[in-house]
Amino acid sequence: MPINTRIVTLLLALSATTFGWPQSSAQEDEALSPRELIGGHWVINEDLSDNTDEQVEEAIKAAGGRVERRGLFAKKVEDRYRGGPAEQEMYDRISYDDVLTISYTDPEMVFEYADGFRRVFHTDGRRRSAAVNDYFESGGADFSFGNWNGEQLLVEGRPRDGGYTLETYTLEAQGQRLRIEMTIEPFVFGAPISLVRVFDRMIQP
Repeated sequence: MPINTRIVTLLLALSATTFGWPQSSAQEDEALSPRELIGGHWVINEDLSDNTDEQVEEAIKAAGGRVERRGLFAKKVEDRYRGGPAEQEMYDRISYDDVLTISYTDPEMVFEYADGFRRVFHTDGRRRSAAVNDYFESGGADFSFGNWNGEQLLVEGRPRDGGYTLETYTLEAQGQRLRIEMTIEPFVFGAPISLVRVFDRMIQP
């Protein structure tokens, strides 16, 4: 083989070795599905999220209720509508908690909020029926079920008070951001609460 041909061949081999692996790694990252990326620790992005108190007040007004006016110089109270009866705890967790840890082992999904509050449900289409006496026979337990709709995770919740939640989880920013669109309907509310919460992936040290 002529020397020039040998040099070209060697350069091509080195190029494949040098540039081939990063390209392959990038392709593997892009190939990860939302099911593989959704797990991890998430922290609220307040700038991109709705204010929960304001959205609750919108629902109160939509139902014909009145919102107590605060004086011009009155101190603003954070999480004003948080802290109802125990059977409404799930509403508080999904709409107010600033941290969320998700783990997923197909088909089981575990959501953990602040103070160790956990939701465990499945995404394989199994459902659980609910009747009024279930809340007494089961000790008034919350339950949820979910399904993947393409790249989105849909979760329906049945809190202990007999109300309803619908949550849509979408990954953004190459899997570093989690957008949650939710409709919350407590049993005693006259109108649903519409809320968007956005979380950023938290890198553990």
